[in-house]
Amino acid sequence: MKLPLEEQMPYHILALAILVIFYSIYLSKQWMQKRRGIKTMQIGRRKDSNIHTVEILMSIATVGIIPAQMLSIFFGWSHLSSNARFTGFLVGAIGDLIFLISVLCMKDSWRAGIPDRDKTELVTDGIYSYSRNPAFLGFDFQYIGVLLMYCNLLTAMFTIYAIIMLHLQILQEERYLASVFGEDYQKYRYKVFRYLGRRK
Repeated sequence: MKLPLEEQMPYHILALAILVIFYSIYLSKQWMQKRRGIKTMQIGRRKDSNIHTVEILMSIATVGIIPAQMLSIFFGWSHLSSNARFTGFLVGAIGDLIFLISVLCMKDSWRAGIPDRDKTELVTDGIYSYSRNPAFLGFDFQYIGVLLMYCNLLTAMFTIYAIIMLHLQILQEERYLASVFGEDYQKYRYKVFRYLGRRK
């Protein structure tokens, strides 16, 4: 009897591919901006203690989840059915695609963290007309996708922690954008939802 497609999938390779593609997008964008004299990495540069603390904790979460995911893949720690794992692959692939589109649409205004001195533009077109935070949405989809593929306590704890910290970072960035772009950002915030969707 032939096994269903979901049970034949090489999930360790698919999960690694999702991670490699995701972080290749991140590092490639950072490298391209560095060539143009733009410092992408702004995490922890602001002196405000609240911003600094959240950004450092977010950084720990987003770096710490990588070894948790890799250990889960390496040891094959998965407690979900093949259907859930296949769904996880699709969710992770969508996360990669959303992240790629978001960094391309952001152009040279993309930063990791709240910029200290850099002046950036308010990007509201492309994917940003459907989500105010598509890059973070891409992170979340990638994390959830890998979690579904390799569901265990370690990966679940790091996934929940990372998603919470990314949300706290979003709240800080919203306050920053409101202070810098004023009414333009308030209009944009009213029209486009934080994660996904827009008002008619």
